[in-house]
Amino acid sequence: MPDKTAFMPKTENPRLPANRRVVSLVYDGLCTFEFGITAEVFGLDRPEAGPDWYQFKSVSLEDQFLHACGGLTIAATGTEADLHQAGTIIVPGWRGPDEPVPEQICKALVHAHEGGARIVSICGGAYVLAAAGLLDGRRATTHWRFAEDLARRYPAIEIDASCLYVDEGDILTSAGSSAGIDLCLHIVRSDFGAELTNTVARRLVMYSHRQGGQSQFIERPVPLRREADRLSSILDHILANLHHPHTISSLAHHAGMSERTFQRRFHALTGLPPLKWILRERLEQARILLETDSAEPDDIASVTGLGSAENLRLQFGRHYGVSPLTYRHRFA
Repeated sequence: MPDKTAFMPKTENPRLPANRRVVSLVYDGLCTFEFGITAEVFGLDRPEAGPDWYQFKSVSLEDQFLHACGGLTIAATGTEADLHQAGTIIVPGWRGPDEPVPEQICKALVHAHEGGARIVSICGGAYVLAAAGLLDGRRATTHWRFAEDLARRYPAIEIDASCLYVDEGDILTSAGSSAGIDLCLHIVRSDFGAELTNTVARRLVMYSHRQGGQSQFIERPVPLRREADRLSSILDHILANLHHPHTISSLAHHAGMSERTFQRRFHALTGLPPLKWILRERLEQARILLETDSAEPDDIASVTGLGSAENLRLQFGRHYGVSPLTYRHRFA
């Protein structure tokens, strides 16, 4: 069963973060891609968000001029004072599992957390949070390659290597690099809601939301070009027609494959059987409508293909642990 805490926002009013200052920790040997994720999501100007968008800075607790992966030299834009004033602090990776975390970094993160900051790690950044003791007694994730080692070194942490990210409210951890994008978008969604998150995702040219409980381990062999085009076409067809009934037979026919081949290829591409994937997409669309629209449950069920308000309540409760109306009230 998916982890419901990965889906639900941790605040009663997700429309405005109390502290909009976001700091990304930078360090010698910086993981460039992971840092780039944080700068792209939180550091770019977004006029569509209005005046309440995040204020982003990078902070080094080591030297001011640092080396990063890819032969880059970087300089932090903020100071330690910015870190202690931040509402969200992100650790974008770490230079290696065997690289000790300086005591100054650990103390600074603990102090910031005690002051109310939300602490986030991407990929190997979980080693930094673990060294600071911030993950003790908590559930957390990291890249699957590091999970066993992290669990051995820090047995007080409940490591879940099967998911993309874990939201513990004031502590959030993600798996490998691309899962960091999912976690950052999850944070935006928790703070500002689905509509603005979808705008950010469109600018990133990516899917607006992958659930935290989704597996890291999707077998996704590179398909033949012709087959990839057919599978991409069928996904677009389903998303454009969620309100229509879909069967394995009709989808396989649309893709020009046998039913058995279609199911096998679809699962390899998405990590889910076709009908489970469709249900997930219908519930995701229903969730967006509950956040952004005042439509009645029967109407939402109709346009998303869930059929009736009763089925919407049943499926929504199974997947998210609350009723649709309770979920809507959290965004009122």
